[in-house]
Amino acid sequence: MPVEFVGGLFPRNQLAGPGGSNQGGIDLEYLRDLARAHEHAGFDSVLTLTHDPLLTASYAAAHTERLKFMIAHRPALIAPTIAARAFATADHYTGGGRLRLHAITGITAEPGHGEFLLDKDERYARTSEYLDIVKLAWTSDKPFDYEGKYFNVKDAFIPLKPLTKPHIPISLGGSSDAAYPVAARHTDLYALWGEPLADVKEQIGKLRAAAQQAGVETPRVSLSVRLIIGPTEELAWKKAREIQATLEKNYQPIAGRVPGTGTKRLLAAASRGERHDKALWLSTATAVGATHDSTALVGTPDTIVEALLDYYDIGVTTFLNRGYEPLYDALDYGRWIIPAVREEVKKREQQAAKKSA
Repeated sequence: MPVEFVGGLFPRNQLAGPGGSNQGGIDLEYLRDLARAHEHAGFDSVLTLTHDPLLTASYAAAHTERLKFMIAHRPALIAPTIAARAFATADHYTGGGRLRLHAITGITAEPGHGEFLLDKDERYARTSEYLDIVKLAWTSDKPFDYEGKYFNVKDAFIPLKPLTKPHIPISLGGSSDAAYPVAARHTDLYALWGEPLADVKEQIGKLRAAAQQAGVETPRVSLSVRLIIGPTEELAWKKAREIQATLEKNYQPIAGRVPGTGTKRLLAAASRGERHDKALWLSTATAVGATHDSTALVGTPDTIVEALLDYYDIGVTTFLNRGYEPLYDALDYGRWIIPAVREEVKKREQQAAKKSA
């Protein structure tokens, strides 16, 4: 299966200071240049997840031609019909076929956004209802009713449908057992954080089992892992340690935050050692409390390409690779990593075709 690369789109440099890219300011020139850099580097799409991700993507789409956008979206913070309308409208403004709704159920409740549902399984159940309604709004040619545990709508209808058919694609990220059936039901892409190969293989197995039970095709799998590249192994690791020190200096933990399943998995892997497999390094994750996709592959381009292919060989077909210095890293990934991985995947496909012939 062809491989896909996703980068990260931010309005500021992530290592700029405390709070990183989540700082209040927006540098439109930097955002424009970063989007164009990803397009020129050969990325298929970029993840947008700071400030208002949909507006960020709409701005960047106006300054690019083919780059697609994976829009981080927290289900239930706004009404599903309003979200469906916003995404459908943006699909038209960006030319159609360039958006993906990436549902993130969240590590914990966020009272600051009016989110008080603590139970993770319930949040995933609510996400499933939310996505039911969003898809109905995108595809129904007449008003519809929906009655669930968390959402009830009557005579819901949006006249402006997405240009993308049958609807804007949906992906979902998560590591909880409750996430797998939701992903199987609603998505064509399931996003995992960068963990050791054995742990990722375990999660892919759970996803396949959930899809089999639902009688649907297994979603493709995305792996989120940072890439820290150097011309030699020694220089790559020197750079990695410098990044770790900066992350530790700037990290601001959120008081009272309850660790989610993904965080617990990363910390458990880190307790077994900071380095795993060919190039996986967990110290960038522990430096920020393992609260997000923060593990890294460290090494020369050849080492990192080999490490990515190891994940491809166990079922990963999409790599979400964003760097700690996004603009420069995107260009480096486009020069050293993306074409090499694509070429090796092409060889694997050709060999598989010969065996099946």
